Amino acid sequence: MRTRLARSVTTLASAVALVAGSAVSASGEPARPQPDMAGVRAALQRVTEAGAPGAFAVIRDHRHPRSDRTLDVGEADLDGTPMRADARFRVGSNTKMFTSVIVMRLAEQGRIDLDKPLRDYLPTGTLPGNWPITARQVLEHRAGVYDHINDLLEQSGEETTAAFEKRIRNTVYEPRDLVALSVKHGLQYAPGTAYAYSNTGFVLLALAAEHLTGRPYAELLREQIFAPLGLRRTSFTVPGKRITGRHITGYLTHDDRGKPLLDSTEQTASWIWSAGGIVSSAPDLDRFLTTLLAGSAGGLVSDDSLRQMTRVLPTSTAKISYGLGVREISLSCGRVLGHGGIVQGYQSQAFSTPDGARTVVVFANASNNGAVTEGLMDTLEPAFCGEPPAAAPHRSRVGNAGDAPVIPAVEDPRI
Repeated sequence: MRTRLARSVTTLASAVALVAGSAVSASGEPARPQPDMAGVRAALQRVTEAGAPGAFAVIRDHRHPRSDRTLDVGEADLDGTPMRADARFRVGSNTKMFTSVIVMRLAEQGRIDLDKPLRDYLPTGTLPGNWPITARQVLEHRAGVYDHINDLLEQSGEETTAAFEKRIRNTVYEPRDLVALSVKHGLQYAPGTAYAYSNTGFVLLALAAEHLTGRPYAELLREQIFAPLGLRRTSFTVPGKRITGRHITGYLTHDDRGKPLLDSTEQTASWIWSAGGIVSSAPDLDRFLTTLLAGSAGGLVSDDSLRQMTRVLPTSTAKISYGLGVREISLSCGRVLGHGGIVQGYQSQAFSTPDGARTVVVFANASNNGAVTEGLMDTLEPAFCGEPPAAAPHRSRVGNAGDAPVIPAVEDPRI
């Protein structure tokens, strides 16, 4: 198995070099207009005005690298360090794309069937014997699995600093204990009949990967994704609390609004594990997403796996659909693929055109703040679609007639 893995890693490394060193091939996607950098800057300024110390946007045009753009506003910490778009940060639920790749590679090897009961690929007793949920349903958030984070966070929609200090920052949870928190609530609906975002499902997927390979999830990430793609600023350090190297400080709005922002950088992240525990950087997220969307040419997943991952279904949120660990957002100029992540003190969105030609990574170092989330989402339209039509010079989240589409915040603003 190690020989086969080494051969796979070597092939992937060669493919990544090819993808990174040449223009992305055409795929019939319409040409994108130049980014509206004034619109991007205005959205980022709204993010800092809403309470985030800093924010940035990194736009990469893989067909025309001279068109790449980076905007930094505000500060990386409250000591006044300027924001740096190449520094490391917690990516939250962008981790789900990485976990999905591990699962799809196992499916390609015939080691897991996405449409058979997931319990058959887990240690005995992890799930009740009568639960019929499949890996595909879990990847789609359509399995009916209760989200264990509801038991750990005290406030629906935005976490509190009290809950963070009590149950998140220093507590080390075992993945199976997170699953147990969920299982005691039972299935929430008949699997496959509805959409409900569940972090617990992605904990289950990583547990299955560990069981099938006999390797820790962290090693699977490092050997199959981080190392071959050369993601030198990406790591999975759970339950280690520190972020090593140059990184951005994350902040929570304090429950007592009279107190300053709470530094939440150091935390075990074990409560979210394979659903949100990765630390990375904008350049590494760009490289990962571009390689993923190259399919077989990238070497990360096959073309068939990519087709399955990007075959999306509607969610309860307008303009947002979901595939297998990949989110799709409908903008005025077409659809974009990727994911977002919000974890204590950090939030980011990493999206790309379906052909991988343009990627956009946006970030803010504050969470539990809905206005920050909205401002960050507002960067995507100008970054991908350029300036609005002359008849609608002002974008508005209210959705006035003639305005560009309003993109709502993701369905779970906590993660």
